[in-house]
Amino acid sequence: MLSRSTKEIRYIRLIWLVLGAGLAVRLLISGHFLLVPDEANYWQWNRYLALGYHDHPPMIAWGIWLATNLFGHTEFAVRLPTVLALTFSSVYLCLLTAQWFSWRTALQVALLTQGVLLMVGSALIATPDGMLLLCWAAACYHAARAVEEDTLLQWLLTGIWFGLGLLSKYTMLLFLPSLFFAMIFTSAYRKRLLSYRPWLGLVTGFLFFTPVILWNAQNNWVTFRHVLFQGGVDQSTILTWAYLPDFFGTQAALLSPVVFLFIVVGWAKGWSGNRIPRPRASFLIWMSLTTFSVFTLLALHVRIYGNWPAPAYLTAFVLIAALYSPGQVGKMEKTASQYRLWRFGLGLAFLLSTLISVQLLYPILPFKVTLDRTARETKGWDALGKIVDKELQSMKRPDETFIFGLRYQFASELAFYMKGQPRTVSINRWSRPNVYDFWFKDEMLLGKDAVGIFEHEPVITVLPEVFERVDPVVTVTLRRTGPWFGEETVHTLYLARCYGFKGGLAWVPKNSSDVRAVQ
Repeated sequence: MLSRSTKEIRYIRLIWLVLGAGLAVRLLISGHFLLVPDEANYWQWNRYLALGYHDHPPMIAWGIWLATNLFGHTEFAVRLPTVLALTFSSVYLCLLTAQWFSWRTALQVALLTQGVLLMVGSALIATPDGMLLLCWAAACYHAARAVEEDTLLQWLLTGIWFGLGLLSKYTMLLFLPSLFFAMIFTSAYRKRLLSYRPWLGLVTGFLFFTPVILWNAQNNWVTFRHVLFQGGVDQSTILTWAYLPDFFGTQAALLSPVVFLFIVVGWAKGWSGNRIPRPRASFLIWMSLTTFSVFTLLALHVRIYGNWPAPAYLTAFVLIAALYSPGQVGKMEKTASQYRLWRFGLGLAFLLSTLISVQLLYPILPFKVTLDRTARETKGWDALGKIVDKELQSMKRPDETFIFGLRYQFASELAFYMKGQPRTVSINRWSRPNVYDFWFKDEMLLGKDAVGIFEHEPVITVLPEVFERVDPVVTVTLRRTGPWFGEETVHTLYLARCYGFKGGLAWVPKNSSDVRAVQ
């Protein structure tokens, strides 16, 4: 029989093998599919470095700037920060699990973080979520040590990671009530609130956030207006059940239904303290259930994107691994069927993630384009870049011609995939405000010609509001070819050649009561 220390070494090696293999696979495939529109948008941010942006804090832009300066402006480099972030997130969660339970339990957490689609997607698609999850996981690890050890170092490290999280995505603010509830409702941790140490950590965190506050103060608090709008502050309907089925269904799909079921049961039954010490169970539950509850309540008012509650599941993974996995702690109460259910849930999570990851590279699933989001997000942008570049070169004044999209997504994809990666423009006048409003002003482009892309042909009738003359539109069809349905149309877009820009880039609110409108 192996000694305990030898077993631990074996589990540690297995954990590093799992995390290393996951990292290697993601590094391998991350450069082999086109940027989705949001990724191209965040890549654009790195060309206009700032302390803040219209939609999010600056961390994703800073990370992409560093990676692209080291490895060039490629898909691989754009995704490198979030690919690495998932690995470090997993390391922190495994360290927390090993510290509180065992390395055997930590192995199950490693498998969860590498298998669940929500986590894999946060790495392979470069968005602020990948950076947020790293900061949340690290803050949870140091907070867990802080509430038990109550050392200044651990509280300061908690504050630092909290501050870095605020620089990644505003969802990090929910870390505060989560930790507060975990402490105030857990008698073993409550007394920590009487010490200066956690409060010094809190101040440290907000010091990191100061640049974003200053940027917003100088820009009419535009980011906070955007967040309020997304939270449904302008919605006339206060409560509705319409969004809840979509919310719960999306969460189950992104986690895998069985893993989601384990989490819900863990939240309900984990308080008992039968196998996990009650204070630790309370910490893990509050650090996850609080965020999930906030987004559940918001789903009664507005549609919630599937990735928004992602941080809620990090300590939930630790919780369910300790309660239900082969690495469970305490009394071995599980039946053989429960073990099979765990393995089935984990296997299903890996299967879903693998299928979607392969689908990004080649359409192996028999889904038509209308049902295949991976195709709509990643196919055809390089071809579009070539088409628009050809049109640009055919203009009489190519050096005095700018490229625009009537959505920021088109402008960003063109910026990345056109020859020379030109500075492109988003005309937001008829759509919604976005970061392009900060980069381009009318006077920079007055009198210039343009080549533009949009998705609704009738838009051609409003372009004369901002151009002196507009040629008839050209239809642009982007396609993909797959083994199931042959050649399919992914996007039908419209290209316009425009002359003599008159002004009118910025978004014009339809009514003055819109929270995004600057009075």
